[in-house]
Amino acid sequence: MAIQVNDDRMTVTLAGAPQIYLYGVIDADAPQRFEALLKSGKVPAGADVYLNSSQGELAAGMALGRLFRASSMTTHLGTPRRKRGGYRGAKAAVCSGACAYAYFGGLYRWAPTGGDRIGLIRHRSAVTAPAQPMQGEADAYLKAMGIDLDALAAPPAPAVDSPIWLDADQMTVAGVANNGRLPLKTKSWLLPPAPSLELHQENRRGTYRLVLQCQPGSVTLTAYDQVGATRAAQIVAHETRSYFEVDRQPVLVEPRGAARVVDSAVVISRPWPPGELGRLLSSSSIGAWVGGRRSAFRYGATFVLYPARQAIKDFYNACWRVAPWPVKQAQEKNG
Repeated sequence: MAIQVNDDRMTVTLAGAPQIYLYGVIDADAPQRFEALLKSGKVPAGADVYLNSSQGELAAGMALGRLFRASSMTTHLGTPRRKRGGYRGAKAAVCSGACAYAYFGGLYRWAPTGGDRIGLIRHRSAVTAPAQPMQGEADAYLKAMGIDLDALAAPPAPAVDSPIWLDADQMTVAGVANNGRLPLKTKSWLLPPAPSLELHQENRRGTYRLVLQCQPGSVTLTAYDQVGATRAAQIVAHETRSYFEVDRQPVLVEPRGAARVVDSAVVISRPWPPGELGRLLSSSSIGAWVGGRRSAFRYGATFVLYPARQAIKDFYNACWRVAPWPVKQAQEKNG
C-alpha cells in the first residue's frame, strides 16, 4: 500500500491538518509503516485519512482501523492528488474488503460522495466455515468499533467474494457513516420545580450542548458550543446576530451582543415561549448559530432530534406537570 502525506501550507490552512492518502493493495506491512509515521509526528492525531483500495489482507485492514481509532482520525474515500504541479482531475475511489474494515476504524466516518463507492465482501470463509478465527476476529473488531452491519438493510451479495455496494443514505441511517458527528446523547432531570433536558453531541470542531429548562410559567433554551476559550472569543468578536433554528428555520433572532463567552464556550440563551414547546414533539431538528459580518460566516451546530424523540416527549410531559397552563395551550394548539 502506498501512503501519501499532503502537509503543504495550503492543505493545512484549509483542512486544519495534513491529509493522508492510502491507496493500492493493503499488504501485511501497511499498518507498521503507517504506525511509524504516527510515531514520527509526520501524521498527527485527528488527521483526515482518504482510502482507495479494492484488495488486501483483512487482518491488515483491521490493524489500520485500530490505529485510526486510537488516534481519533477521520476516514473518507478519496484518490491521491498531486502535491505540486497543478490540478489533476480526481478519479472515483473504491474501498472494499479490507479497505472497508480500515474505514470503519475512523472515529468520524464520511459517507461516499460523487462516484466513490464502498463495498462489503462476503468472504468465502464466512460462508463455508463461519466459526473460523478470522471471522470471529472480524466480528469482534466491528463490535469494538461500534459498527452494526445488521442495521444496514443491504441486499445480499450476488456471489461469494463479491462486494455488497453501500450508498451514502444507507450508511448514514445505519450509523456506519456519521459524517463528522458522534451519536447524540441525552440527559434528563424530570422532577419539579425545574425539569430539564440536555442534548449533547461531539463533532470534529468541539462539544455541543443544548439545555431546555422548564419552570412555572417559563421555558429557557441555552446552547453551549465548547470550542476552546480562544476560538470562542474569535467567534463572538465576529458576531452580528445569534439565533436558534427549528427545522432549519431561524427563530429567537437577536442582534449583536446576545452571544457571550463563558469559560471555553460560546453561550446563547433565550426564553422559549411555553406555548411553542409542543412544536419540538414533531420537529426534526433544532440548532443554535452565530452569524457574522460576512454572509458566509456562520458557526454553531444542529441536532437531529429523531434519536431523542422519547426524551423530548418525557420532558414535555414533565413541563406540563410544572407549568400546566401554557403547556396545555400548546398541547391543544398542536392537537
